[in-house]
Amino acid sequence: MDVKEAGASLDALISSFNSRIAELQQLVIARNMYPAGSVADLSAIDSALKAMELQVLNIKNRLRDETRAIPKAKKLIEAALQQQKKLESISACVSSCVPERITNLNQDNNKWAQQEEFGQDLRFESLKLEEPAPKEKKGRASPPMWYITAEELNSVPPYMKQRLTLDKMNAAIGDMANYAEANAHLISAPRKKLSDHNLDKALKLREISMADSVKGKHFFLESDIKGPSLKLDNTGRALLTVLRHLGRISETRIGHDRVIILLRP
Repeated sequence: MDVKEAGASLDALISSFNSRIAELQQLVIARNMYPAGSVADLSAIDSALKAMELQVLNIKNRLRDETRAIPKAKKLIEAALQQQKKLESISACVSSCVPERITNLNQDNNKWAQQEEFGQDLRFESLKLEEPAPKEKKGRASPPMWYITAEELNSVPPYMKQRLTLDKMNAAIGDMANYAEANAHLISAPRKKLSDHNLDKALKLREISMADSVKGKHFFLESDIKGPSLKLDNTGRALLTVLRHLGRISETRIGHDRVIILLRP
């Protein structure tokens, strides 16, 4: 190695040392500018930034899930709108007396559920005592309540329909169902629980219910018609005529009684 190359290497080494010394001087100056107490603040800032990054990540994931759920929500909205149209069409055909009738049915169902639960408790205790459980009695089906639609009422000839409205027609159907349900209770009630007045009627209803034209069907007598919506006046007779025309009822005479049978159209 000649003198020039050795001198160049020495100059490079000295320059490297000088650069390193300058860097160390800058580090010392920076250390003196920021005391050791600032390290805790920097750590807190770092933690806050990490927490913000985690929140941003959660927001992105939530947005992604919501974006994926948009098509399902659109389908659900379409189904809800279709159901709304169906309910509106049904509501247009149902009279104002229906909610009271439904409330009564719901109360009856609640009573039946309580009785059933009490009966289950009794059966469990009877099983513990190794006694046979009593056989359940099959309940009679509720009377049919097929309400009239606006289209059906419009199809009735004007001379027959007269001034009858949809509400009057459907209110009469509710009354007839109440009459038939009361008669069904009298027919199935134990004899010892009936008063003298009800016993005579129950015996007559049982005899009528055994007729071939009435057997297994819900019915009521013309004498049962006492309102509140259906009455034995000109309007009530017109209602019965239209209901018979639309296939909701049929009539027969058994003995001295005019029997009206509820039908399913």
